[in-house]
Amino acid sequence: MSVRRVTGLETEYGISVPGDPGANPMLLSAQVVNAYAVPVTGSLGASLRARWDYEDEAPLRDARGFEVRRAAAHPSQLTDAPARGDAQGRRGEHRAAPSASDVASAESEDPTMANVILTNGARFYVDHAHPEYSSPEVLTPRDAVRYDRAGERILLEALRRVAATPGLTPVTIYKNNTDGKGASYGTHENYLMDRATPFADVVRHLIPFFVSRQVFTGAGRVGLGQDSATAGYQISQRADFFEVEVGLETTMKRPIINTRDEPHATAEKYRRLHVIVGDATMCEVATLLKVGTTSLVLAALEAGALDGGPAGDLQLSEPVRALHEVSHDPGLRHLVRLRDGRRMSALELQWAYFEAAAAFVDDRFGEHADADTREVLTRWEGVLTRLGDDVFSAAREVDWVAKLRLLEGYRSRDSLAWDSHRLQAVDLQWSDVRPEKGLYHRLAERGLVERLIDEDSVQHAVAHPPEDTRAYFRGECLARYGPRVAAASWDAVIFDVPGRGALQRVPTLEPLRGTREHVGALLDRCTTAEELVAALTGG
Repeated sequence: MSVRRVTGLETEYGISVPGDPGANPMLLSAQVVNAYAVPVTGSLGASLRARWDYEDEAPLRDARGFEVRRAAAHPSQLTDAPARGDAQGRRGEHRAAPSASDVASAESEDPTMANVILTNGARFYVDHAHPEYSSPEVLTPRDAVRYDRAGERILLEALRRVAATPGLTPVTIYKNNTDGKGASYGTHENYLMDRATPFADVVRHLIPFFVSRQVFTGAGRVGLGQDSATAGYQISQRADFFEVEVGLETTMKRPIINTRDEPHATAEKYRRLHVIVGDATMCEVATLLKVGTTSLVLAALEAGALDGGPAGDLQLSEPVRALHEVSHDPGLRHLVRLRDGRRMSALELQWAYFEAAAAFVDDRFGEHADADTREVLTRWEGVLTRLGDDVFSAAREVDWVAKLRLLEGYRSRDSLAWDSHRLQAVDLQWSDVRPEKGLYHRLAERGLVERLIDEDSVQHAVAHPPEDTRAYFRGECLARYGPRVAAASWDAVIFDVPGRGALQRVPTLEPLRGTREHVGALLDRCTTAEELVAALTGG
């Protein structure tokens, strides 16, 4: 096992209307999703035909061995049932802007449930009053970065279509995690792992890792506390919004370890670790490390390599408090208390995990470790070293450091205190998805942050799926046979073809089947959905 693992990222984007703080975010988000979904030409019905298939979703099943009663669940947890109408779409290619009447028609049944399945295998929809991009399944940290970046380009294109369409309300979109007024929206990570790994071990080993990894995954935020009422600067945008160690919720009483047991795969073999404690990062190295280090720690955990050694017993005395305290300490000097009485800094905790992961890789693979694994280890070690020597030396790689350096420039030049509204505006502008407005993009254009993925590759990922997971089958079916795809989900594609008395459901429960190597020749051979269904069913 190595850093290669079936992974996906989900990002809820911030949305606003300049000068109109009272604008309805649900309607705005639906407008954005539908503007991207509706082509200028062709039938609206055809373009929005493929709906999201909720059949195999089970958001109330808990990894601790029980299922929450539906009547006792908060409405935000019921993600397995569409609202009425459920107007949805499927196209992912760049087109010119739709007409306002087309978008209005798409919103008419239920404007909060716009739901698009893209030809790159991703899902683009409205979730809790935000446009959310859920990436296709990928295998490597670099592909996680690539398809996360493709999501930014999709949101940018949707924004531009809205702005170019008379009658629609122009919006601003941010890849961030809080509005600075007490609301937070998520950036979730999903890792497929071995179900045989005891969940108690997952909790024991990952809580200290998640509390401390924010030193390189944090996006940075002006203001302390959920409502940013206390002046200051902190490492993570999300940290202050977590209140418990373990739990099923994602929008209330947020836990460091989420227990949702919804694998979207063969349940007897796999568990999907749903991580909600991370930030939305603009820096590509930070995103690579967020995914890559977590994948490596999971590989070591599954192999039993974290028991004993440097990461053997790092349980924290008060994990939630430690999460907040680490975030509030950009100087990286705070010492958190462990259950055994020791005190360690977040950097020291990360060094312990790094040493355990490096030893695991050397023991299992030696010089034969794959390039992706070696890259993550090298970059992990390098970032920790730079953060320990001089925090600002990591500004090319880590969001909160790059943002802090930018903010300190404004503070020094204009004598601004941390409670300045100008600094809050700079914080927000960092994550603006528009290249001409976003401060991250300006730094990238000047070569002041490190890029890992070239733009041509990102643009290809906007419309095309990864070739080494089941996302290839899903995306290619939508691209090739779109009008015949009635519905799709992470673990199924459903066809509506002439001559069949019922819809034809093709399960995709094995994430490493449905790849180009596995089905590419079959798809090339089948020019119609009818031919494909016949080949798959033997009919």
